[in-house]
Amino acid sequence: MKVLMINGSPHEHGTTRRALDEIAETLKANDIESEIVAVGNKMIHGCIACYRCDGRCRAFDDEVNVALRMMEEADALVIATPVYYASPNGTLISFLDRMFFAGNGDVFAGKPAACVAVSRRAGTTASLEVLNKYPLISGMPIVASTYWTMAHGSNALQAEQDEEGMQVLRNLARNMAWLLRCIELGKKEGATFPQPEEPRLRTDFIR
Repeated sequence: MKVLMINGSPHEHGTTRRALDEIAETLKANDIESEIVAVGNKMIHGCIACYRCDGRCRAFDDEVNVALRMMEEADALVIATPVYYASPNGTLISFLDRMFFAGNGDVFAGKPAACVAVSRRAGTTASLEVLNKYPLISGMPIVASTYWTMAHGSNALQAEQDEEGMQVLRNLARNMAWLLRCIELGKKEGATFPQPEEPRLRTDFIR
């Protein structure tokens, strides 16, 4: 089993990466592979609502499509961001808007997801609210921990001193590993993820 982890920071080895490394180490200790992909230092165009996506973004062929191909092979997803003005990194938002819209839910449904925010001081809970909307509307079970999934520090070394934050991330990883094993056992017993009703209804609020 493998977890795809998205690093939304432009600093590839900064605080956000340190948080993901803590999760990755605990996943490895629980026999779960992981791979970290950095997108915060890339030039990611926002969605232009062309509606040509078909499991891939057809407007721009960039890291979004790379991540979608990786997501097809992954069993779970972790999204991590630094806090900018009490919100996730704008590049990450552009990336996630296109990734989740182009993927159309099919590549995400039934796969556990977790979101992580790091900051020097504040804005983490607001950022988590933004990030969690992506898995919540894509049929992804949300993995919880023992506190809000956040860590603090201006750099990787400071983040390591946030003992509670690091513990929360390790507990998050253990919960994800447990849920992945439960899903695997369920599949062996014939339990599959529920299929949504079709056709999908869209209601406009104009009469």
